[in-house]
Amino acid sequence: MSKEQVILELQDLQKHFFLGGGQILKAVDGVNLRVYRGETLGLVGETGCGKSTLGRTVLRLYRPTAGRVFFDGIDVHNCRRDKGRDLYRRMQMIFQDPYASLNPRMTVGEIVGEALDIHGLARGEARRKRIEQLLFMAGLNPEHAGRFPHEFSGGQRQRVGIARALAVEPELIVCDEPISALDVSIQAQVVNLLRELQSRFGLTYLFIAHDLSMVKYISDRVAVMYLGRVVELAESHELYTNPCHPYTRALMSAIPVADPELESTRRRVVLEGEIPSPINPPPGCTFAGRCPQAEEICRREVPLLKEKKAGHLVACHAV
Repeated sequence: MSKEQVILELQDLQKHFFLGGGQILKAVDGVNLRVYRGETLGLVGETGCGKSTLGRTVLRLYRPTAGRVFFDGIDVHNCRRDKGRDLYRRMQMIFQDPYASLNPRMTVGEIVGEALDIHGLARGEARRKRIEQLLFMAGLNPEHAGRFPHEFSGGQRQRVGIARALAVEPELIVCDEPISALDVSIQAQVVNLLRELQSRFGLTYLFIAHDLSMVKYISDRVAVMYLGRVVELAESHELYTNPCHPYTRALMSAIPVADPELESTRRRVVLEGEIPSPINPPPGCTFAGRCPQAEEICRREVPLLKEKKAGHLVACHAV
């Protein structure tokens, strides 16, 4: 990881969905982030907090309502068409559902080779060998290139998705909950494969997940999202040992510990109240209604993400 070289930068990124009756769903609501080349940035938070929407907006699958996304200095959503085609090659995604993201009418070889065809990277015998090489790197038998997705297990299908993402030799891969649909016994294998590929090819990951233990294992830094905003960002070890935001502390207290004696002495932080609707979020800090430390200012002013100590950023008036 090179902290001197920013590969991805989000500047006040917003993605709102306009619903019927004049309602607006604020999925991503003002996110500022930097991802450094060669690192894994974990992105965690409750279901519906905007993690996947953020990842899809980064990859141009959604157009932002406001704000900007820069990849290697290029404005992702406001660049020339030829530049955009190059960006599609340099940024890839591994989707959450390894079956829904694969075309059931195409063989595995066709799925992996499709990107090679689109970008004109290999033809004929070179294409066949490249597909076999990609399947082997992803931990699959190259001889299975002629099989269809339904003939594989969930873990194998996710490996097909990884091989497809690697086909165009990307620099950044957005991993959108790549292990949540897999058996626990397979999750570690897939994560170890991702780490091995990162070391081998110098990849950068934006790793979106629910599993806090797995995020701690794979990530260099971790960002915590709540209702469309990043509320805390720090290096992985620092965040897990010294969480500052009340919401982050509640998340960390929910991680199970294997030692029964230690687990029995831990203080569980139980949040009261309901998660506000992203269609009609309250003024000020969106977490104020559930926060045990909330003050009057919290209900009036949105807290900014500020550095509380070196490399540790928190968006909280009470910290």
